[in-house]
Amino acid sequence: MSASYATGLPAVIRGEEAYQTAHREKRRQALLGAAILFLCLLVAGWVSEAYPATLWAGLPRIGEYFGRILPDLRWATLFSDAETEGSIAFWMYRLPEWSLLILETANMAALATLMGSVAALLLAFPAARNIAPSSLTYQLARRSLEALRTVPEIVYALIFVWAFGVGPLAGILAIALHSAGANGKLFAEAIENADLKAWEGVQSTGGSWFHACRFAVLPQVLPNIISYLLLRFEVNIRSASVIGFVGAGGIGEELYKVISFNYYEEISAIVLLIILTVSCVDLLSERLRHAAIGRLETTR
Repeated sequence: MSASYATGLPAVIRGEEAYQTAHREKRRQALLGAAILFLCLLVAGWVSEAYPATLWAGLPRIGEYFGRILPDLRWATLFSDAETEGSIAFWMYRLPEWSLLILETANMAALATLMGSVAALLLAFPAARNIAPSSLTYQLARRSLEALRTVPEIVYALIFVWAFGVGPLAGILAIALHSAGANGKLFAEAIENADLKAWEGVQSTGGSWFHACRFAVLPQVLPNIISYLLLRFEVNIRSASVIGFVGAGGIGEELYKVISFNYYEEISAIVLLIILTVSCVDLLSERLRHAAIGRLETTR
């Protein structure tokens, strides 16, 4: 055995022992973290009364409810007119009225997304840590965005229904406020990841803070902003369907009525139409998002 090999052997052994010790410590910490998490889940389940026996007893009732709302379609009369029971036309007998309500819901979501995203963009620049004019401005903008997105849309809708009455206006304002808070955070984080070399170049030529935001930062983050805006539109379609439960217009208001009166087959018809609408909007938004981002990246 050479002298160098004999000298290096203890070092290898010590390295292996250190590795094994670190591995055991890491495994111990992982097990401890898993145990704490499991304990927290148990406490959360106990506080919220999510007992396994209650869940097990309620599962059959869920299946029973879904069984009631499923339509009684019959193959022999499936494509008959709206007067024949068991046909699709009989199940969807109010399709023209529901289609108009779904169109109203989509319009609510589109207008609210546009209004909220404009407000979010205005607040995002002072809410970005790397380009905020001052620490006070940054804190005020960040806290404002947090306040806007903390309150659920349905709470906003209740307030605006009380103020403006039943109708789409309350829903539009409710969704717009929440969208401003949610998109403002995403826009600000995109701005914080922007390259500031162009920002410094604009300011070195005498440009103001607004000029630097407009010409140095906005072109960089515009693809992300468009992506977030279209994604928010998809989310707001769902939100607009829910806040109708408190009288804020759209298909949600009709869905609340049929649920209240236990018109079971109408419930499934409206839910199916909402699912199809959201799916179509998702597909369309995905195409628009990729097309817009690709066009912007080509022109840069």
